[in-house]
Amino acid sequence: MLIAMAGLPASGRSSIAAGLGGALSAALVSVDAIEAALRRSGIGHDQPTGLAAHLVAEAVADGILAVGQSVIVDAVNAAEPARGLWRSLASRRRVRLAFIEVVCSSPQLHRRRLEERDRGIEGFDEPTWDDVERLRARYEPWTERRLVLDSVAELPENIKHALEFIAGLR
Repeated sequence: MLIAMAGLPASGRSSIAAGLGGALSAALVSVDAIEAALRRSGIGHDQPTGLAAHLVAEAVADGILAVGQSVIVDAVNAAEPARGLWRSLASRRRVRLAFIEVVCSSPQLHRRRLEERDRGIEGFDEPTWDDVERLRARYEPWTERRLVLDSVAELPENIKHALEFIAGLR
């Protein structure tokens, strides 16, 4: 199975992805970590690493799916081309695809999480609140079925809902 996480930075998406990975014994592929690795390799900030990071994530996820393991891709997935990448991969590998979008319905909590977080990803520039607001303005509408989780709820509750959603896709 391929699980594609989606949501703005600091929405709680990565925490839910990690919890799901543990619960399902699924591999976790983080686009942010890949982008940071590209930066550490010497690729400058003036280069479009977002697309490259998504394509590397797709290649890694493809290899994981090829050996019969489930994979969770942790990315913002704000635009249709990114979502289409995961649909195409799931179709090629003939695996089920679940989209899970994470939102934070409290702007104050969302902003506080963003400003207080330090994920320790060497080479990754954490976005500012202005960056998140610009991304929110460009966030494209969804056209397919997905589970929407609000990270104002407790993490175990959101993981439980995600597991129920995934079980219903079988």
